[in-house]
Amino acid sequence: MNVSPHVPATPGASVTARAPARSPAHRAVAGRLLAELPPSARREVQDVVDWAGPVALPLTDERTVQSACGIAQVHGRASGTPEHLAVPYAATVAGVLTALGVHAALLARRRGLALRRVTTSVAQGALLSLTQYLAAATAPEDPADDPAPGGASLVSADGVTCEIETLAPDAWREFWRRLGVEPALAGRGWAPFQQRFATGSCPLPPELRRAANAHPLTDLAEAARAAGLSLVALPDDPDPSGLPAPLRTACAPGRARRELPAAEGALPLSGLQVVEVTNRVQGPLAGHLLRLLGARVLRVEPPGGDPMRGLPPLAGGVSARFAALNAGKSVAEIDLATPAGRRAVAELAAGADVFLHNWPPGRAERLGLTAADLWRVRPGLVHAAASGFGDAFGRAVPPIGTDYLAQAHGGLAAALRPAGHAPTPSLMTLTDVLGGALCAHGAVSALLRRAGAGRGARVESSLLSAAALVPRPRARAVLTPLDQPLRTADGWLALPADAAADPARLARVTGVLTRAPGAVAERFTTRATEEWRAALAEAGVAAVPVVTELPALARDPAFRAAVAPAPPGGHARPRTPWTFS
Repeated sequence: MNVSPHVPATPGASVTARAPARSPAHRAVAGRLLAELPPSARREVQDVVDWAGPVALPLTDERTVQSACGIAQVHGRASGTPEHLAVPYAATVAGVLTALGVHAALLARRRGLALRRVTTSVAQGALLSLTQYLAAATAPEDPADDPAPGGASLVSADGVTCEIETLAPDAWREFWRRLGVEPALAGRGWAPFQQRFATGSCPLPPELRRAANAHPLTDLAEAARAAGLSLVALPDDPDPSGLPAPLRTACAPGRARRELPAAEGALPLSGLQVVEVTNRVQGPLAGHLLRLLGARVLRVEPPGGDPMRGLPPLAGGVSARFAALNAGKSVAEIDLATPAGRRAVAELAAGADVFLHNWPPGRAERLGLTAADLWRVRPGLVHAAASGFGDAFGRAVPPIGTDYLAQAHGGLAAALRPAGHAPTPSLMTLTDVLGGALCAHGAVSALLRRAGAGRGARVESSLLSAAALVPRPRARAVLTPLDQPLRTADGWLALPADAAADPARLARVTGVLTRAPGAVAERFTTRATEEWRAALAEAGVAAVPVVTELPALARDPAFRAAVAPAPPGGHARPRTPWTFS
């Protein structure tokens, strides 16, 4: 993160916010999250975003960003070829990062730092979403092989596509036993199923898919209920009604202790303390973003450490995926199952500004670590809770709230697939990343409110509310072969949306005497990627190569300012997504 030298703040100084060209999705998301700010506060900080940012490529829209920055490659792992998400996902992440950066800059101004401009880009949002995948791909120890293609969704005998979820091997084994599958065969599918969030693919044994396909949906649902496994029939509606608001907040009854001003030249959250009790991706990513903004983050882990530390591939003896989200945090091993452990966490919260967790509903109450509990020892605390579904389902909340079920329930699974394709979730952790960024934004917005009103707050977000942030059409998008990555003689090429919508123009470049998108797309296989890029550039079309190997991002000079290369024994990582000045 780059911050200009400290100069005195000028009260009321204002500049006009500039919207990014052709990025309505980003502006809609950022505007939704910034709507709570009064106009006077909005005028204090200028937010600037473009498509490419520090990436030295002609990125002009969502598709070229997804292709050049690796999203198409990771999303396409399940099918075996790069594919675009049919929603403005990278722009949505950039929208949340913009709102988060604006709130952080406003908080810094209240603390004496004269920050008046925050800059990010859609490309940096895309790279942030690939943090754990980039780390795994560049880890020096036990490098992960490219996973075989395969999705996790099942199809019933009556043709219904459904998604299952469990974190318990016994429930997995029992579900398949009820479908007539031998335990040893079911066990072969457990590892790829559990690792799909990390690999982006799920090559299940074909016998499992056939077993599911032999039973109607009612039988699958009964087997799931009896086994204690979540099952969702995937709806074809990309825009369901009743989705939750991004954030819910409630103010603390007490008043905060006076904040110390930030040191000269500090980051926006310098001097603030975060206590984080999280696991997997959503919660750790929220803490990671708060740390990038300058906060000190103390991570509470169970005795022996978080089990995710051992998830291969390793870098320096620690899981590269785990390190990508947790490096730079200090750690305290505490047993929350004991009264002494719970008291120890409460004592840590008493000296903190933010308490962050992603526990399922009810766990904070059982542990005695709710916002109300902690406000007794720290009235000004910001209590940030990230969950799977929040209270969207009331008492009927599913037992597990994970990324893929949030995609299904939120309509995102249907929206991100084009018309004519099964409405299955992406195995890239879309809502985990977006949910983590949303949680961090909620925490910083509550800190800003505390700086003004002197009160702490409880902030709640969820994977489901994060899914609801992604703009999507009322009907599923219709894509042609020109809207997806195009195979060339030596790789893949992506066209910007305006070029893909004009096959006649492309036909003139390719020499194909037809406007049929399929025939034009087939022509691209006859020449190399760079040859086509040059020819298209002469016609005014800014095509970009599609990244098919994530390590290439760390080697590409075009990404030098956006991706930090792997140090000896380490892994590559996206650089901070903001510049403050």
